[in-house]
Amino acid sequence: MKKRISALVAGMVLVLTTALAGCSGGGGQSSGTQQHPSAGQTNESTPTSASPSVFRANLHSEPSTADPGLAKDTTSGTVVRATFDGLTRLDQNAKPMNSMAKEVKTSEDGLTYTFTLRDAKWSNGDPVKASDFVFAWKRALDPKLASEYAYQLYYIKNAQRINAGQASPDELGAKALDDKTLQVTLENPTPFFLELTAFYTYYPVNQKVVEADPNWALEAATHVGNGPFKMTAWEHKSKLVLEKNENYWDREAVRLDRIEFAMIEDDNTELAMFEKGELDWAGQPLGGLPTDAIPALKASGKLVIHPQASMYWYKLNTTKPPLNNAKIRKALAYAVNRQDIVDNVTQVGQVPTMGILPQTMVLKPEGYFKDNDVEGAKRLLAEGLQELGLSKLPVLTLSSNTADRHKKIAEALQDQWKKGLGIEVRLQNKEFKVHQQDLHELNFEIGRIGWSADFNDPINYMEMYRDRDGGNNDTGWENARYKELINKAAAELDPEKRKRMFAEAEQIMMDEMPVIPMFTDVDVWVQNDKVKGVQVDPLGFIDLKWAEIVK
Repeated sequence: MKKRISALVAGMVLVLTTALAGCSGGGGQSSGTQQHPSAGQTNESTPTSASPSVFRANLHSEPSTADPGLAKDTTSGTVVRATFDGLTRLDQNAKPMNSMAKEVKTSEDGLTYTFTLRDAKWSNGDPVKASDFVFAWKRALDPKLASEYAYQLYYIKNAQRINAGQASPDELGAKALDDKTLQVTLENPTPFFLELTAFYTYYPVNQKVVEADPNWALEAATHVGNGPFKMTAWEHKSKLVLEKNENYWDREAVRLDRIEFAMIEDDNTELAMFEKGELDWAGQPLGGLPTDAIPALKASGKLVIHPQASMYWYKLNTTKPPLNNAKIRKALAYAVNRQDIVDNVTQVGQVPTMGILPQTMVLKPEGYFKDNDVEGAKRLLAEGLQELGLSKLPVLTLSSNTADRHKKIAEALQDQWKKGLGIEVRLQNKEFKVHQQDLHELNFEIGRIGWSADFNDPINYMEMYRDRDGGNNDTGWENARYKELINKAAAELDPEKRKRMFAEAEQIMMDEMPVIPMFTDVDVWVQNDKVKGVQVDPLGFIDLKWAEIVK
């Protein structure tokens, strides 16, 4: 993700996000729920009960971390969002509202933000200080931590240079003026900066706790946060329990007493547990539903379908033959019949997308190539094989994390490539944490990944491919002109010029195809009728702060 949009573009983002929220029935909040109060306000009309209020759901996989400086996926993000609180927090329309920040002042030139913090405590009773934010950001930028989301902080003055080892951490444009005042200086005016401060890389960490124990975030007993819930149990690969944090500044708004997360990889088991009453929620964004069950759930009216700014991709390892050849990569992308996959496999309104960006940000609606262009793919394959001096492709391996939907999509691709191009593909599924690590280490050939927007702007997607060694690139691909365009777009204030830069950059990417775009995704789930207030916003983030079980 990266820098700059003008006020006009920011307005367009608001319209787009609001439109998405309208499609999902109140911005993705659980059906039947009224709009939740703003942070710091309570809803006195909410019924209470003497019995504990417990929400049960499935995380699908072990969280990779519970450390906001290292969180990098939906699973870890869900846990971190529940146990920490940022300067701002997103509302049901994915717009920022003050949270840890009681007041925010912005300089006339848009470069300096001054945050006044609320009186707040960590879950262990320590006071939350402005210096905890500064410490957390410097820590995430430290190359030794290897935070894959460090680039989210590059909007702050000197952050990128610090992460590259070219500047001292003390040069970061973030200063604690006193315990309650945080001053942040940016590289360029960034109209969506307050959306960024709601993202987990910007969360504070307790400096005293982190410095005392490097493994503080690996176990419930040592985990300390400042959010609505605190971690009380973590049985690895089995169960994770969160309880209401009595030290949270806005605790009166928190209606749940406890959250119990199972960790079941099998989608059929997850749905069966829901139907037996053992879970209150089954499906995304937390877990998954078996694709074979989708038609019946949809027909019953129980299925919630929530549009989001999210893409389903296959990343390609461009560092090793035969996928180091752009024509081979393009042949694979062109031969995919996306429409058939969304009609017959996913079945809930995903939109075939022949570009890197989701529909909320799309620059070329018709796409950069035709869907299901088998003849074009055959021509590119022949040319690519000739360039490599091969008569046929070796068997390729397609990797995905364990989930019924990913398995079915991979099987469809395997069949399409076999029938259309005569290519043999071996399928490999892995536990999510292992799959993710293999992607980062380029230990794969073709790898499934999804990407949900952190804010509704093209740079959120396109900057991750600017540098081959970037935290979420995972392809080994880099292009000098692409990098130049992304850097220019980051500082460009004219919306039309910026749009043209992004369009040229996306064309370069689709000409070289380090990633096979599949479709703009949706979230689908079923929920207990008693569950209210679970917020799933238009970006696909789930927030359980306002969730409740109505008796």
